[in-house]
Amino acid sequence: MLNSGLLPLYFIIRFAVGPNGVISGDKKIPKECFVKHCDQRRKYPVLYKLEFQAAVKVETHSCRHATKPNNKEKNQNPKCIAYDYNRVVLDQLPNVPDSDYVNASYVDSLLKPNAYIVTQGPTENTVNDFWRMIWQENACCIVMLTKTFDFIKVMCIQYWPSAKVNSENYGDLNISVLHEEELANFHIRTIQVVKKQGTKEEETRTLLQFHYTEWPCHTCPFSNAILEFRRRMRAVVGSRLQHDNPIVVHCNDGGGRSGVYLSIDANLELAEEEDCYDVFGYLKTLRQSRKGMVETLNQYKFIYDTLEEFVLCGFSWFPVKELSQKLKQKSMKDIETKLNEYQREYQQICKMTPRFTIGDCAGGHRGDNREKNRDVLIVPPDNFRPYLTSFQGNTFTDYINAVFVDGYTKPREYIVTEWPLKHTPGDFWSLVYDYECSAVVVLCLPPRDSQQYPPFWPEGRHSKKYGPVFTIDHISHNHYANIKTWLFRINKKIVSLTELMAGVKAPPRTVQLFQLTCWPLGHRVPTSTNSLVELMNMVERWRQRIDYGPVVVVSHDGRGRCGVYCAANACIEQVIQHGEVDVFQAVKTVRRHRPQLIENMTEYKYCYDLVLHYVLHYLNKDQKEKK
Repeated sequence: MLNSGLLPLYFIIRFAVGPNGVISGDKKIPKECFVKHCDQRRKYPVLYKLEFQAAVKVETHSCRHATKPNNKEKNQNPKCIAYDYNRVVLDQLPNVPDSDYVNASYVDSLLKPNAYIVTQGPTENTVNDFWRMIWQENACCIVMLTKTFDFIKVMCIQYWPSAKVNSENYGDLNISVLHEEELANFHIRTIQVVKKQGTKEEETRTLLQFHYTEWPCHTCPFSNAILEFRRRMRAVVGSRLQHDNPIVVHCNDGGGRSGVYLSIDANLELAEEEDCYDVFGYLKTLRQSRKGMVETLNQYKFIYDTLEEFVLCGFSWFPVKELSQKLKQKSMKDIETKLNEYQREYQQICKMTPRFTIGDCAGGHRGDNREKNRDVLIVPPDNFRPYLTSFQGNTFTDYINAVFVDGYTKPREYIVTEWPLKHTPGDFWSLVYDYECSAVVVLCLPPRDSQQYPPFWPEGRHSKKYGPVFTIDHISHNHYANIKTWLFRINKKIVSLTELMAGVKAPPRTVQLFQLTCWPLGHRVPTSTNSLVELMNMVERWRQRIDYGPVVVVSHDGRGRCGVYCAANACIEQVIQHGEVDVFQAVKTVRRHRPQLIENMTEYKYCYDLVLHYVLHYLNKDQKEKK
């Protein structure tokens, strides 16, 4: 029922329906009123439902071509098919009936007709038609919003060559990948398409594919990650008004996720031109253009949330060459608010940080896991915690108080955890072993013989056993000014009868442990910024030598210090790769899964100081070494 009883019916009608009986969302929303508009809908969620239900009940059009017997097998999802009036019509192949059909639709933006082509992810049957369409329509780029494989189902075949293959032929088109850039939430591929015109003549085109990799079906991604994805795409493609070539957008079936992305992209461009948004009106346009666009109420809410985030945060990045100047500006106080830019940014991050319920963190609150937490208020959410897989006996569980944190170039690049308790070192080494972690970074130096922080690695040259399964061998160690390193071999003993019967083997694994010794307990920042940046460099050099498994980041409580390390690392990678600085978004990302990371203004400001130190003392040197 639309009216749950929590809100009087006359109140719903007054807010949702205008004087002419038209849903109030029909009017464009000025940018300055958009946050208030979203607040109203959060207060009365039934307004979202009213809008969504009204928008999706648009008049449908004929789908005669999509439902022809020859074309039915070309559709992944019969609920997401092309209308006849705006379908993409391919050039007919000689002697091939209905070869003009591809499940793709022209879709208008809020500023330009036929700005997009929305299609389904290619299948084995349709991949040649997909590339024929890309060539025929001279697409300027491809936006891919699905994994190739998700939820034990093939969502979309990989329609570009793998890293092991130089090129692949699809009909008379030869496809090759010239370059691939990997970021935490998406990849950017430069694809070359060569068409064989005759026996010798060839025509070559180059286009970009933006592949968002962290958007599972039936969920919504993180708003700031989608906004960054869209920014990268627009930085290359530019404004739609500057070219006639369409952007090809697809998810698995060209429905829900494609509609969400188009809504965000089109509304952001409308805001750039006219300082207003039209979420409700554009959803009606999408539904009149193609079936199934923006599939669920949650997706519709996500569009509002993402646009609201952009209104509140805008673009927070700036070129690295402006760093010193920007830091001076950020330290100046506003006369009215009495806050400087650092404080305003941090307050905004705190407002937008998610809050997890006890239900979200059920694993850590279970009776058999409660004693594995130093603080019952800092427990990882089940969706983002690493599950231990090594069997250590019936008294052990899959739980450790740890949480995944995304880096700049890789998802789940870090695992943040607390200093192990007296009874949890076996769990700690299980974490390192199970997730093939390449490095352990310890950001504190507790007092010797501390009962509260017992040692969890061999301090001498002898092997030591932790729990019933793991034995740690000392291989070597090096001690530098403010940094100590140890190289360990982790040996695992198989104790599960099932694994013994199956002949499962547990090969030893090597890990390097780095400890920063200039950050005493009680200090909010280390006594040597140079040593912390040098530690980051040492870890990166070690990872380049072996592999890029996750880095375990340890502090005394699993919250302080760890966020600084992860956020500053992400910022430094952004400086190196793109010549940009964006501390605001790096900190926002770090706090997604553990809101207590970067827990005060001192740590937030220190992230900027670390980036500045790296730029002034390391950037040119490191870039020369890479060359």
